[in-house]
Amino acid sequence: MDVKDSNGAILKDGDSVTIIKDLKVKGTSVTLKRGTRVKSIRLTDDPDEVECSVDKVKGLVLRTEFLKKA
Repeated sequence: MDVKDSNGAILKDGDSVTIIKDLKVKGTSVTLKRGTRVKSIRLTDDPDEVECSVDKVKGLVLRTEFLKKA
């Protein structure tokens, strides 16, 4: 089961990705801006989602359709 980003590149644990669309984080007033770089992602059981941490939010789950490999 391969996890792929929005461009079809295969993602692995520890990869860095870039957000391709402004995303509002539910439950907070934080908006992740387009172009934000996210380091060291972790794959989940769901091939459409990855776990990561950014400066303002820890334990964040992002959908792979909004990411591209950096």
